[in-house]
Amino acid sequence: MAGAMIPSRGGNTPAAAGSARSAPRADLAAYPGPPASGGSPERVLAGLDPEQRTAVTAPAGPVCILAGAGTGKTRAITHRIAYRTLTGEITGRHVLAVTFTARAAAEMRARLAALGAVGVQARTFHAAALRLMRYFAPRLLDGRAMPELLESKARLVTLAASRAGVRADRTAARDLASEIEWAKSSLVEPVEYPVAAAKANREAPYEPAKVAEVFAAYEQVKRASGVIDFEDLLRAAVWGIEEHPDVAEQVRAQYRHFVVDEYQDVNPLQQRLLDAWLGGRDDLTVVGDASQTIYSFTGATSGYLIDFPRLRRDAVVVRLVRDYRSTPQVVGLANAVIRQARGAEARLRLELEGQRPPGPEPDLRIFPDEPAEAAGVAARCRQLIAAGTPAREIAVLFRTNAQSEAYEEALAEAEVPYVVQGAERFFERVEVRQAVLALRAATRSTPAGEPLVPAVVEALAATGWQRDQPPPGGATRERWEALAALVTLAEEYAGTTALLPLGDAATVERQPSLADFVEELQRRAAQQHVPTVEGVTLASLHSAKGLEWDAVFLVGLSDGTLPTTYAKTPEAVEEERRLLYVGVTRARQWLWLSYAQSRAPGGRPRRPCRFLPQFERAAASAAASRD
Repeated sequence: MAGAMIPSRGGNTPAAAGSARSAPRADLAAYPGPPASGGSPERVLAGLDPEQRTAVTAPAGPVCILAGAGTGKTRAITHRIAYRTLTGEITGRHVLAVTFTARAAAEMRARLAALGAVGVQARTFHAAALRLMRYFAPRLLDGRAMPELLESKARLVTLAASRAGVRADRTAARDLASEIEWAKSSLVEPVEYPVAAAKANREAPYEPAKVAEVFAAYEQVKRASGVIDFEDLLRAAVWGIEEHPDVAEQVRAQYRHFVVDEYQDVNPLQQRLLDAWLGGRDDLTVVGDASQTIYSFTGATSGYLIDFPRLRRDAVVVRLVRDYRSTPQVVGLANAVIRQARGAEARLRLELEGQRPPGPEPDLRIFPDEPAEAAGVAARCRQLIAAGTPAREIAVLFRTNAQSEAYEEALAEAEVPYVVQGAERFFERVEVRQAVLALRAATRSTPAGEPLVPAVVEALAATGWQRDQPPPGGATRERWEALAALVTLAEEYAGTTALLPLGDAATVERQPSLADFVEELQRRAAQQHVPTVEGVTLASLHSAKGLEWDAVFLVGLSDGTLPTTYAKTPEAVEEERRLLYVGVTRARQWLWLSYAQSRAPGGRPRRPCRFLPQFERAAASAAASRD
């Protein structure tokens, strides 16, 4: 049975889970072909800056590379691996480099091949664990193959919720699955969940004791189904090494030198697997940036990066601060944002030094409302494209996916192509499609003359949505925010007038009805469904991590959105600051930062993002000029 191979603890991060599915063959002895021609230590060292060179040539043993955004961290670690293999210090087939995404692992492999480093394994945590378990499963399971991997938890979590007496739709099941993943990645068992969740300030989708019941039921259902999930995969790899000396001996003979990318994102189970691989040895190079710690909600912790020098007294610590990505103007703003950081991560913050030629100052814009902000962004995107900037080199980044609709609409109106990254287009989301159906149905029962916004709120309330009650849980709250965005659209549309035909060519102006609004939503949906091959990227700040563009628009920078109102502890607020820092450091040349003084025309005033006092000064300057 699958349960026989599962140790008592485990976990993962969402970003890594999918990468294991494309893992290579299970043959642990299989390695790439012959070396690329021309690889030499001198070639590897050529062009490195002094700090990168120090990292590359550091002696065997623990090495901690603190690498700021755009400072060449991938260059440093791949050149370190290549230098050590080409000098004969190590053998490539004994190196395991781990990261968090299949894309990052593929990039690492490509760079190593170009440098002539032979046989190095560069994989995600999950791909490495999958390869190990497929190879050792017959030995560990008395000749049986490894159980099937569960592609999605949704069905089993829904079944587990039912057994625990919890009614969970698809959205609630996603939130429950996220809590289960957090618990397992944090080495928390079902019975421990309520206390651990309280200690971690988790905002659980249900009462914590009830989540614990669902968690326990999920584990039972999963075992009965004879499958394992991606968290179990890591747990099994740990179990195989920790509990089987023959497996540990073979694995440790195979892997003797380790590199971990994005070390600030490691969770407790991944660290436990790394410790199992190491087996007390210390040839470990880690690279990370505490100021880019933005995934704490998944169980990731920067604590291992922060404590690395303390726990390994002989560690070589190298700081990479020369930023080759962004102009000095962008770098200056990034430094200003993170300079005010507090908390444990702030102890390792880096003062970046821009290496590119000077560029334009970041453009700070204040708009009266969100539609005006979106229109302004779309107009500027169109100007950049007309001046020669490829659309693919432009990104509009926001805090939540629900913010995308205004920019989808504005870009479509401006005939600027766009693509939505990491999420469905607004009108393609299930909850939005269902809400539009509910609004259309409500047109048949809404009295004539009923004000639009109350009619929309009442129709959405019939689906279970409550305007003043944002729910806990990531997916459930995201669904709530998407429907709140429809109410915002209704508020904007209510400020317009519709033309009512009277016969012949005569018309009269009137306030728009619910039917008019449904037609407007259908028009917007049709307009935004035009397929595009290449376009401006619309993405949340979280999904933009690790990417970069020539021009970046950071939008919706109002207090309550960034930082979100749900950031209720000092630690959560600091993570919001780091999220802004990540957004700023995505820009190479042009950076736009904007906020709207109200959500809709004539709406309640809002304050700008507290991390950007520049907005307060800009507003005061604008007011003074008007006077």
